[in-house]
Amino acid sequence: MLSEEVTLRKLEILCSFVRTGNLARTAEELGLSPVSIHKALHSLEAGIGCPLFIKEGRLLKPLPAALYLAETSLDVLGEVERIVKKTRSKAGVKVGQIRLGAMYSLTANIIPKLIMGTKIRRSDLDIDLFLGSNKDLMSKLLAGNIDATVIAMPSVDLPGGIQVIPLFEDRLYLASSKKNKPRQSSIDLAEYQNEEFLTLQDGFATTSGFYDVFKLAGFEPKVVMKVGDIFSLMNMVAGDMGRTLLPGRVRDLMGDAIEFTPLGAKYEVIQRIALMYLQVNESNPNILALAAEARMLHRNNK
Repeated sequence: MLSEEVTLRKLEILCSFVRTGNLARTAEELGLSPVSIHKALHSLEAGIGCPLFIKEGRLLKPLPAALYLAETSLDVLGEVERIVKKTRSKAGVKVGQIRLGAMYSLTANIIPKLIMGTKIRRSDLDIDLFLGSNKDLMSKLLAGNIDATVIAMPSVDLPGGIQVIPLFEDRLYLASSKKNKPRQSSIDLAEYQNEEFLTLQDGFATTSGFYDVFKLAGFEPKVVMKVGDIFSLMNMVAGDMGRTLLPGRVRDLMGDAIEFTPLGAKYEVIQRIALMYLQVNESNPNILALAAEARMLHRNNK
């Protein structure tokens, strides 16, 4: 008779541990503590009734029996997942889909990595991408119109019931056309009070950062135009229609047409980009896969 110590969750933990080879990485991938991972593995070993691991110094190493169990457990977990999907389908519940929100500025780098990595983890998962402003995407998340979103963390209090997984930090730069680039290597915005600026419409994280920077500079910028997406904004700056402030993450998109000049230290405003989803959905296996990939990207961005 199968021991009650042998559970699907522990088998999933084993598979992750064998793949990563490290307690800390397994804990990060699954959103647990290393102590919880260690306890689960030893509990599984007790339930199986044979040695699965050996200690080498401070490291826990899987024995051939553990490697076999992990390999065959992948088939078991896959079959259980298929059964659950069929069961939910019979009940009319749509499965295998995530509605993911993202800011426009993230579509050139982090979002493709996040989507591709998640689909490697769950190859049959469909991901629908919704683009918008920070404010719009947060509203959609809270209303349940999207399942998760990658945005800049709000500078004010975050609404309750939201799980946050940090991805990376970004800074704003003075963006100018190449033919009108500054001579300075670092910008003192006090010297730009008479300049004309472009910016995004209200609700975007970059717009909030734009005005936060000028508050630090002590003057109201002369904004001559607001546009609805960051790609249009960059094209206008490249065409020398005015300057703006842009996050460093978009530099690779038009670095040959736009000059990105660092702001002086006293004008620094940091954007903290994160994956967010409702805590009530954190047991959803699709969300778990998305979250695990986000943690992996965060570790690689350090």
